[in-house]
Amino acid sequence: MSALQLQGIVKRYGAQPVVDGLDLSIASGEFVSLLGPSGCGKTTLLRIVAGLSDCDAGRVTVGGVDMTALPAHRRNIGVVFQSYALFPHLPVGENIAFGLKARGTPRGEIAASVKAALASVQLQALADRPISALSGGQQQRVAVARAIATRPRLVLLDEPLSALDRKLRETMQIELRQMLRDAGMTAIFVTHDQDEALVMSDRVAVMNRGRIEQLDTPEAIYARPRTPFALNFVGLSAQLPGRVIGGEHGLLAIATACGTLRAPADARLPAGTPVLVGVRPELIGLSTDDAPATDGMNRLWLPVGQTVYRGANRLVYFDLPGDAAPLPVEMPAHTGVAPQPGQRMALSWPVADTLVFAVEEPAPPRAAALSVPAGV
Repeated sequence: MSALQLQGIVKRYGAQPVVDGLDLSIASGEFVSLLGPSGCGKTTLLRIVAGLSDCDAGRVTVGGVDMTALPAHRRNIGVVFQSYALFPHLPVGENIAFGLKARGTPRGEIAASVKAALASVQLQALADRPISALSGGQQQRVAVARAIATRPRLVLLDEPLSALDRKLRETMQIELRQMLRDAGMTAIFVTHDQDEALVMSDRVAVMNRGRIEQLDTPEAIYARPRTPFALNFVGLSAQLPGRVIGGEHGLLAIATACGTLRAPADARLPAGTPVLVGVRPELIGLSTDDAPATDGMNRLWLPVGQTVYRGANRLVYFDLPGDAAPLPVEMPAHTGVAPQPGQRMALSWPVADTLVFAVEEPAPPRAAALSVPAGV
């Protein structure tokens, strides 16, 4: 049985759908991230699951129970907000106990539950400390402890790490994931940070315009995005526009402005189909060798535009003909001399790692209608 089942969820503001017929199933104990840009509907969806917003259509089922019409306080769902929403006038232990008291839990059980929740976030010694005396990371842990103290069916987290500095945020990503797994919790995590989603999740739902474009493991989302949006939103990518010119032996031949490329024929794309060719920048090798491409490899010659130093690696941007965006290649920063602007280099990568997506060509402009004066 799924821990959470969403069926045909629709939410509109006026005539505009913010969540548009969305389906999602999450298994017990699973950690799923909703990843997408601002305005794609991920926080609205989280509020619908929590019971803080009503949906215009669809069904919310938690643990096999239809909760679509139940108010938030009857759903037994824990929520960790972006601001943490802790009570500043209560010490740590009382913050964690608040939900338990609201449910009328016996005093002895409250004490045991608070102690267990504090242990799960490693804050046993801070039960009596005021919230104002805690660091940002400690406040985040208290918010998680409060959410799991009532042993909810589901924990919802709305960008709870966004207020932390980068170093603490990276540390808390690992700790938060481990806390929830140790507690055996099913969790939905909302974020617009792709790295955060890849690090923390069992599966990632890439959202765009109120729909899920792809739901898959972090590895599959990154290595095998199914749509151009997923390719662009998750990680860097080198991209070339092209057109299918044929195919055989399970491979497509694609003409681009820089030369012919090959790609796995994962979809039926007839000759003449306009496509977008993509590859992850770290999979591209650079050389100045004139030898032709070997079997199983794509190869292009392009001039260096600019290089960007990023510490552990460099991004080398290659100029493409016309007004196409530069093509990035990632290389270790410590190996050799950085390529120089204007230098022509060979770019090579495996055909098997080449991604191809059919794209729609822009419609030709409509001819203006001629106006003929009356009497002519």
